[in-house]
Order: sequence, then structure tokens, then C-alpha cells
Amino acid sequence: MITSLTLLSNQIKSQKIPTYQRFLYNEIDFRERLIGVIGSRGAGKTTLLLQYLKEQNDPKKTLYIMADHPVVVEQGLFAIADSFQRVGGKVLIIDEIHKIKNFEIELKLIYDSFFELQVIFSGSNALALDHAKADLSRRAVMYRLPVLSFREFLELESGKKLPAFGLEDIVENHVSLAIDILGELKPLAYFEEYLKYGAYPFYLDGEESYIKKLLMATTQVLSTDLPAIYNIEYDKINALKKMMIMLCQSEPFDINISKLCGAVELNQKTLYKYLTILEAGGLIRILGAKSNGVSIISKPEKLYLDNTNLFSIYCKSPKEGTMRETFFASQLSYSHQLDYPKNGDFIVNEKYTFEVGGRGKTKKQIKDVSNAYIVSDNIEIGADNKIPLWLFGFLY
Repeated sequence: MITSLTLLSNQIKSQKIPTYQRFLYNEIDFRERLIGVIGSRGAGKTTLLLQYLKEQNDPKKTLYIMADHPVVVEQGLFAIADSFQRVGGKVLIIDEIHKIKNFEIELKLIYDSFFELQVIFSGSNALALDHAKADLSRRAVMYRLPVLSFREFLELESGKKLPAFGLEDIVENHVSLAIDILGELKPLAYFEEYLKYGAYPFYLDGEESYIKKLLMATTQVLSTDLPAIYNIEYDKINALKKMMIMLCQSEPFDINISKLCGAVELNQKTLYKYLTILEAGGLIRILGAKSNGVSIISKPEKLYLDNTNLFSIYCKSPKEGTMRETFFASQLSYSHQLDYPKNGDFIVNEKYTFEVGGRGKTKKQIKDVSNAYIVSDNIEIGADNKIPLWLFGFLY
């Protein structure tokens, strides 16, 4: 058993992998014995895990396995971990662990049985792994890997090392921060490219094949990953695809739940369930409403695609305003709470209100709101409470 898995592991580890490390790599505490990395399909989880294996001194003591491999399915994780540690194994990597039923039970047994074995696992489904996080309390340390930030894309494209900033730093010091960055490069020269094909690291394989690969990845999520986990009937897969297309073609504030229910032939309860599933699969983002920090409704108030690259798949001519808001939501949602305020487009961390628009956007809609800011596209540097949209791509 271990021999066949080791042969496959060595073959995978021998392949050339990217040298660029995502921001999360330096945030993970690799001293922990049980680590989980969550992220949407294509975000770079496998590369991150293989980069860690490359840094280990003794390759013979490391093993990389894929959760859906026939040997893994047949033998189970605990038996594999037991056999591996018996021959001196120290680091076990399990990729796409959500494909294993009740994986959290086996992980607990491994953690409680083999004190000298480090286990690092990845998964592409947020709901399944969030449940595991609760079940693995005090054992697993979980991390989430989002799509590439605009800052990371700029680093890959320019070869320059660029800093990340906190939200408060951007709000308070955006003029000086923008000036410093402009001394290194011209962000707007790269911005449109990022919106189209810069969110997933596999864009490095070539722009021509990027859309095809992104389509394949999202199709696999819709047609294979989500139905397998949530027991979605296959005749409902088209309903999920229709929802993605409708979200792509609409303004966020134009979403009509009743109309959406009719178009995809689902009742409201089932629609909400499917929207939650799509969000867990890393395909959409749901915003609820907030007013003075208090939730005023429980239904989704604003719906977005997860990132701007998905527009290239689901609609040919996305609305400019929707693209701007989608970029903003994508960049801030990693480490900040986003809600839909009474006035403005977003309220962040129940403190800052942001109105997103073009170069000429004014404060008319948020003039009486405290801690309110205009986020403007197509400007290099802002002034006072007007902040360039691209700068929010430097949050991670």
C-alpha cells in the first residue's frame, strides 16, 4: 500500500512547481501537527503544499496523497497514516480531503494516535471544511487561501516585491501609499488584465488557455464537487448554472429573488440553500443587509460572482459597475466583514461605508454618513475621502 502511494508521491514531488509563494505561505504556522488549507478550486492550494514538501530535508519522510486515489478510498486515511509512520514518516499531505466521507473522524484518530506525524490537508469546499473545523476543535488549525490579490498579480507580472496594507492604513493614508506604489509601477496599466484573467495562479500557463481552464474548473465544481457533497439531483445542475448566468448579467442591487426563483424553477427555500452552496464552492458571494450594525433582514440583499474573472465565462458584456463592486468585495472579504448598508454600496467591519463608482463619483449618496468614503475607478491617486479602487487590491 505505502509503496504504491510513495511512488506516486515521488512522481508528483519531482515535477517543477512555481517558485512564487502566495501570501498565506508565510502566515501558516508549520509547527502545528494538524493544519487545514481551504480555498476555491484553482486558488493554488496544491502548489502551496508541494512548496512546503520541497523545503523538507528528508523527502523519504514525506508523503503526498490525493483523497480520491483508489488506494486512499479503499484503505482509509488512518490505515495509511499508521503504515506511513511505522516506516518513519513525518509529514503527510492530503489534497482535496473533502472528497473523503467523514474525514474529520479519521483526522482526529490520526492526531490522537501519532504524536510524531504532521498532517496537512487541503479542501475546496468551505461548508464541509467549516463543519470539520468545529468537529476538530483544539486539534486542527485552519487557513483560507483566497484568489490572487491584485498586489500578488502585480508581483507576478512585474517581478517587484510590493507591500500589503491594513484597511485602516489605506483609509487614513491612501494618498501617500498610492504615491509610493506609483514610484515602482503603474497599477492601472495592469488593472484590466487582472479583472479578466488575474485571479487564479494558473493564468501563468498562458492567457489563451486560461478561460478554458477556468471554465473546466468551475464546471467541475458545479457538476461534480457540489452534487457529491450535498446530494444535489443532477437535473438541478442546470439551475445552478442559470443562477450564475443571471448574477453575471444583473446589477447587484437589481437581483429579484422572486424572479430568480421563477427563472431557475426553484422555491425560495431551495434557492437560498443553493445560493449558500454556490458560495461554499467559491463561485458567488452573498451580502446581507446592515443598518447601524444591526441586521434588518435575513434574506440575501446583494449577490456577486466570487471574483471578476468569472464574468469571462458567464457573460460576454458585464456591467462596469458590477465589475467594480465585485473587485472590491473580492479583495476585502478575505479578512473583513462586508454587509449592505442603508446608504452606500458596502459597510465594512460595521464601521466604514464605501460607495464604489467611476472617476467622477461624488459623495451625494453618502453625504450624511460618518466614516464614509468614495472608491473611484480609473484614478491613480485619490484625495481626502476619495480612494482609488485599485489600492484595495493591496489588502493581502
